[in-house]
Amino acid sequence: MNFVITGGAGFLGSGLANILVRQGHNVRVIDDLSTGNPDRLSPEIHFTRGDINDRPKLWTLLQDVDCVYHLAARVSVPESVLYPRDYNQVNVGGTVTLMEAVHDVGIKRVILVSSGAVYGNQARQPLKESTLPNPESPYAVSKLAAEYYVRTIGRLWGIETVCLRVFNAYGPGQHIPPTHAPVIPNFLRQSMHNGTLVIQGDGSQTRDYVYVDDVVMAMAAAATTPKIDQLVINIGSGKETSIRDLAKLVMKITENKPEVVTNGQADPGVSHMCADIWLASQKLKYKPLVSLETGLKLTFERDENLKKMNGKSNGHTT
Repeated sequence: MNFVITGGAGFLGSGLANILVRQGHNVRVIDDLSTGNPDRLSPEIHFTRGDINDRPKLWTLLQDVDCVYHLAARVSVPESVLYPRDYNQVNVGGTVTLMEAVHDVGIKRVILVSSGAVYGNQARQPLKESTLPNPESPYAVSKLAAEYYVRTIGRLWGIETVCLRVFNAYGPGQHIPPTHAPVIPNFLRQSMHNGTLVIQGDGSQTRDYVYVDDVVMAMAAAATTPKIDQLVINIGSGKETSIRDLAKLVMKITENKPEVVTNGQADPGVSHMCADIWLASQKLKYKPLVSLETGLKLTFERDENLKKMNGKSNGHTT
């Protein structure tokens, strides 16, 4: 099959691209390199540097393609609070631009990689796909809007669509910005260098952490699975872990005892998140294989970026 992956030089996109190539497929990637790195990609992959809103470039790239994976997006919750218009332009506007180009060239399936963040705070866990979304950041709003556009346009124009709500993916190669770094690479790096683990809130808030290889295998399966048109499917581990327990695991794996600071006055955001992955198991034959402890060990051992300490992050995202 012939694939295009938008945002394909990023953390999840590059993993997916490399897996598809190993499976014998032809893969084209477009990425603006705001956080991506083309060095992550196998030499067989055709890479184009470009913006998701560049319709002529998309139209050219999409010729003779069977399936599109749409991962191009801005993904920082704190940044989205500061720049909601930018997030709307890229995450929503870029999605509409892509769907128009897909329709122009006659592609039959689009897979949108969305986020578990669309659920927001919910009293009942684990979160089923039928749970009414409650987005609590411009980022989450933009991902939910992208889902609605993809499904609505797909239904109206005869394009098969699937939306994968990925929860807290982690693993080697995850981008680590200087501020508001994702919690797992931030904790690992801080612990390795005897820095400080900053726990927002009281540390009881939970997240569903899922290893990158498990996410990639689920995404790859979605390309050829029949009878999943218009579905929204959760991709997570099906288990929730508190920030406090995560910090303990990180210290165990790094064999260090960094200072742990609890910022009890800070707003922890969403209190609890855990994915119900029954639908993924039924439709995609999805079964996460990597436990959190094993995934943390693999990340600790394989991620060269963790060895670089370019200043301390002033907090983290989850």
